[in-house]
Amino acid sequence: MPALERLPSNVLRNLATMKVGKHGDGGGLWLFRREDGGAQWSFRYTLYGRAREIGLGSARDLTLKDAREVARRWRSVVAAGDDPKEVRERERQEKARKRPTFEMVMAEAFEARKAKLKDDGRAGRWDSPLRLHVLPKMGKVPVEKIDGDEIKRVLRPIWHEKPDVARKAMNRIGIVLKYGAAKKLSVDLQAVDNAKQLLGEQRHESKNIPSLPYEEVPAFVSSLGDTMAERAMRLLILTACRSGEIRGAHLSEFDLGAAIWEIPAERMKGGKSHRVPLTRDAIKAVEDAAQFERGGFLFPGARKGVISDMTLTAYMRRRDMDARPHGFRASFRTWAAEVATDFPREVAEACLAHVTAKKTEKSYQRSDLLERRRPLMAKWADHVAGRSGEVLKLAEATK
Repeated sequence: MPALERLPSNVLRNLATMKVGKHGDGGGLWLFRREDGGAQWSFRYTLYGRAREIGLGSARDLTLKDAREVARRWRSVVAAGDDPKEVRERERQEKARKRPTFEMVMAEAFEARKAKLKDDGRAGRWDSPLRLHVLPKMGKVPVEKIDGDEIKRVLRPIWHEKPDVARKAMNRIGIVLKYGAAKKLSVDLQAVDNAKQLLGEQRHESKNIPSLPYEEVPAFVSSLGDTMAERAMRLLILTACRSGEIRGAHLSEFDLGAAIWEIPAERMKGGKSHRVPLTRDAIKAVEDAAQFERGGFLFPGARKGVISDMTLTAYMRRRDMDARPHGFRASFRTWAAEVATDFPREVAEACLAHVTAKKTEKSYQRSDLLERRRPLMAKWADHVAGRSGEVLKLAEATK
């Protein structure tokens, strides 16, 4: 066996005078002197004919005596036929199991909530605030060590600059901590509330998406031409749907004879399929768009797939409009509240696929109010087209 403990006892005090490079202590222990003046320990060994090396730490943190003790331990591991790298990784994993990190608990909490998330959370909306702004700074921290000060440190850079994202991230952190508590981990359930107090009130106020006054909608619709964006915009306004629901529209979803469009759950914000009653104008908009379909999609992209999520927004920007596509839902809802006052609130909300009933009420009231929505959507179509108003009855739609 090579001689051991060859380095002088004062080697760390004399780092400044040492040559740059590796200096052996024997038995596989090496001290590497860097050009910047720092140094670090490593352990070299040979196992099954292969030479390997693992780092032991900085010379600032590990004394010569400590480094020799660590090297002695790894020599015994090699002598027993085990690989120090594998042993250390197993120990790290075992320690992590005993002290789970925030990232580990977040992954479990996400799995537990997937069934309630749209498309099982594959869109990434639930965990994206955490992955972008929390995990890089707090992911490796043991969940039991997270307190209000730690959350404040992580969210302070975006608390005022990105208030909506910060609030979502704060909410998700709270969910993860509650999940940890359910696993009987010693988490601080007051951490989120304490962080909010430490961060203070947010300066930024949430703004509603700009919308076009419902009185101006008819003039806007009459100005639409026959481009892909304009055809999609026309159907969006007539159905009061979200742009994602419109952009992904497929011919297989439409039953024009029954005047129904059924949007699948994976494209709905609430994660549940939604039936849209089609007016005569909406049916014509679908038929016009169908002439340009590709792969069954009513609004195909220039090269593949469907038009992008910015297509409709870009169209309105080119026209120097402050309003945005999503704002037409507000135009419809305001019109329904101020003009179509003979229709109940829950019917107008159902047109927007909003859930208004409480959980107990929903268990008994299971209708989507499709037939009650038909005359309201027909009246909206008449307003959009500038007509006095005539209702498209189901019987007429099936002719």
